[in-house]
Amino acid sequence: MAKVTITLDADLALEAMMRLGVSSPQDAVELLVRDYLSTGRRTQARTGGSRDGERFTGPAPTVEEG
Repeated sequence: MAKVTITLDADLALEAMMRLGVSSPQDAVELLVRDYLSTGRRTQARTGGSRDGERFTGPAPTVEEG
């Protein structure tokens, strides 16, 4: 797996570490990102993707001639 380097404000890193109960800023950022991604997947699974709405609209109404 590739690694990246991220620069954060020290106060932000300490706040994340305290809230998550970890002793490493790297672990705190990793946990936050993993939680964010899993939350997004759960939300999408519950609400559906952007194209799921097409299933419920049905065919367009036809114009009545008369």
